[in-house]
Amino acid sequence: MVELAECEAIVWADARDPGALAEAIDQAPNLRWVQLPFAGIENFTEHLDDDFTWTCGKGVYSEPVAELALTLGLAGLRNVGAYAQAASWSGPAGRNLFGGRVTILGGGGITESLVRFLEPWDCHITVVRNHAQHMDGVDDVLESDRFADALSGADLVVLALSLTPETDGLMGRDEFELMEDHAWIVNVARGRHIITDHLVEALKNKTIGGAGLDVTDPEPLPEGHPLWSLPNCIITPHVGNTPEMAKPLLAARVTENVRRYRKGEELLGLVDVEAGY
Repeated sequence: MVELAECEAIVWADARDPGALAEAIDQAPNLRWVQLPFAGIENFTEHLDDDFTWTCGKGVYSEPVAELALTLGLAGLRNVGAYAQAASWSGPAGRNLFGGRVTILGGGGITESLVRFLEPWDCHITVVRNHAQHMDGVDDVLESDRFADALSGADLVVLALSLTPETDGLMGRDEFELMEDHAWIVNVARGRHIITDHLVEALKNKTIGGAGLDVTDPEPLPEGHPLWSLPNCIITPHVGNTPEMAKPLLAARVTENVRRYRKGEELLGLVDVEAGY
């Protein structure tokens, strides 16, 4: 550990203060590598450049986030959210995930973990990603310009992709109308992937079956917002990975990357500066 004026690398732990990182970089004339804490780096995109090697938390939190995505999907399809709010005995409702069709938008670590978790359910899985390539356990892989084709027929649609200008507002009224009226959408990525007003409309009109949201726009979701009171909406407060889960996972990634940096090996979680993720 050395002062900024002497350092070659900065391990940055505050994902919500990009301005302070910019100030630290200005004080580090020998800087070569910056490690960011989260997989999502939208707060830092304006500071990215080709002067340094940038790494982030890609893949670090895949297991706990994928676990929550599966939890929200199962709870939605099996009507657990509505049952949990009920004040009296009610009739049967819900659909099986077993043998169902699952579409996942995004082809990173969360998706890879979720595909593995879904194996016992014998689902037909479609993944939409920027570059189509074979993925173990996936039936169909489509490039991102065909994502609308993957919405029709899916029982569960999971958002697990980076927030970029192209994916901001990706899911709106037109996209919800392409989904099945029983289908649930689960968002464990970023709230701004979904146009919130259009989601409220789709849920109220039962255009889709429901939504499981670990992220929202705005976030935190204000008290009294319509989403809180909808029986076909399950909200968790951005806890795909809690601090207790995240700290040991990030520590292990930083430890490994420091080891690799010292040996001149390729670092994990490299950021594509041009793509912004």
